[in-house]
This record gives sequence, structure tokens and C-alpha cells, in this order.
Amino acid sequence: MKRFYKAVTVEAADGGFGVRLDGRAIKTVGGRPQVVPTQALAEAMAAEWARQSEEIDPALFLFRDMADYAIDVVAGGPAQVIAEILPYAETDTLCYRAEPDEAFAARQRMMWEPLLASAEARLGVQFVRVTGIIHKPQPVETLAALRDELEALDAFQLAALRNTTSLTASLVIGLAALRPDADLDALWDAANLEEDWQAELWGKDAEAMERREKRAGAFAAAARFAGLAIK
Repeated sequence: MKRFYKAVTVEAADGGFGVRLDGRAIKTVGGRPQVVPTQALAEAMAAEWARQSEEIDPALFLFRDMADYAIDVVAGGPAQVIAEILPYAETDTLCYRAEPDEAFAARQRMMWEPLLASAEARLGVQFVRVTGIIHKPQPVETLAALRDELEALDAFQLAALRNTTSLTASLVIGLAALRPDADLDALWDAANLEEDWQAELWGKDAEAMERREKRAGAFAAAARFAGLAIK
């Protein structure tokens, strides 16, 4: 699609702020007014429109797409979105470990245990660590506490969490990424520990590294989106 606008601005709207293209308001994919809770988030979304060249690249609209999902999907049915996110806790990457005597297990303990322990302390719960790949259920109390955590998030935070969690296959990491003091590089490294371990043993693959870089950008964008949406 050709770029069809010149000026990109942000204006106050009913209930928040919205992007304007040549003075015209934008609607979501679902046809709703695209209104976000903070001016900072609206300005970040405006920057996506402003940086487009003569040909519009939809892949550059990371914030816009998350905002549309928050407005069109999450706001109308947060319970369904939570039901889609919560199962990641049952198979959380951080809980599945190599055999204790393997070198990789030591690396897992070093990078993953602090993240799990921090989540346990904050939520007052216990996660089951699993050796191997055979599934073991997490305690009912742990899942209930995580559900409470998700239910306390607003539509925009849940939209961001959906991305941080799916990109890392870990609800623990997904939630940690939304915290204001999150070390996103460290969290991303933890999520990709196995991939990095294999690269150390067998060498790096250029295409795999390119895919990882793109996913890392999406992960960081989701975390920033959540932060910008907070009033």
C-alpha cells in the first residue's frame, strides 16, 4: 500500500489519546475508535506511522497491532484471553530441566532459578521443577495465584503479556518483562538459553540468528508497550 498521508499527530480523544493522519482519526481492525490510555503510547504509535516510507510496511506496526488487539479482543473478553495465556504456566520453559549431572543443567540453574525463585517469593507460591520432558502439573494454588495476577492487568497489559509470554514460552518471563525494572536482555537470554547452548556447541546459524533478532525486537516492543500504557 502506498503512503496516503503526510502529517501524523496525536490528539486527546474520549477516554484517552489517538493518532491522527492528516487530521483524521484511526479506527482499529474491528472498526472501533483507536483510543489508547496514555499520550506516551499514542506518540509511540504515531512514530510507527511517521517512519513509514512511500510503501507502507505492515510489519512495522507492532504497537498499532497490540493496541488493536487490546481494544478489539481483550477489552471485550479478558477471561478468554487469560484462559489462553494461563496454560503457559503448566509448561513453563523455566520449570523443565536437563538431568542434574549434565553441564546444561548447571547453566539452567544459574540463569533460570533466580527468575523462578523471584516469582515464587512475589506470589507466595511454589513451582514444580521437572527433570526431562515428561509433563507434571503445577500446584492448583500456583495456578490460582497466577490467574489472580492476570485478572489484575488491564486490556493493554494483557495484550502485551500475550506477546511476551508466547515469544518466550514462559509465563514467568512474560510477567517479569512487564515490570518497570525488568532487564529485558537478561530475560530474553534466559528464554533462549537452550538455543544459545546449542549454538555454543555446534556454531551459530545466520538464519536462526536473524529470526532470533526479529523475535527479540517484538519481545522488547511488547514490554515497552505495556509500560507506555500505564497511566
